Amino acid sequence: MLDHKLSPPFLQVEPGMRIMDACAGAGGKTLQLAALMENKGQIIATDIYQSKLNELKRRARRAGAHNIETRLIDSTKVIKKLAGKMDRLLIDAPCSGLGVLRRNPDAKWKLQPEFIDEIRATQQDILQRYSTVVKPDGMMVYATCSILASENENQVQEFLKSEAGATFELVEEQSLLAHRDGFDGFYMALMKKK
Repeated sequence: MLDHKLSPPFLQVEPGMRIMDACAGAGGKTLQLAALMENKGQIIATDIYQSKLNELKRRARRAGAHNIETRLIDSTKVIKKLAGKMDRLLIDAPCSGLGVLRRNPDAKWKLQPEFIDEIRATQQDILQRYSTVVKPDGMMVYATCSILASENENQVQEFLKSEAGATFELVEEQSLLAHRDGFDGFYMALMKKK
């Protein structure tokens, strides 16, 4: 999945920083962040599924990545305790997956409009809540494996117009399209907190 490997470097991490991987899953991007940071600093990898975090811990041990700490998001306290403390935030948000249809062609027949509406609400909620962990002059990347503007550019613009997003500015955004770039469809936006 070459496209997903682009988001950690896009975040511009450096050794010694405090980073949060908000939707870490089993940790592919978390491990890449640890390598980019030369195992120096701290990565807090969060997810709503303990089983995925357990797999991340196993993979981190095997890779020798000792600067990763996992936290289960089981209440709002986890995010509140980290308010204003992160140099960088990576949000690889849950999405429709419409950018990866080459690998999952049946998905197009299973998608319902209600699901797209629910996922967009979840994406905006994640942007609103997690952005609070970024400290002034810190940066965050919002990424999806979708090609829909409603999950990508429109989400970022809605966030930037909100109270939580008012302190952020869009630095750069990038879209990959399978027919143009030869990779899966993917979107990422780099935002900086003023």
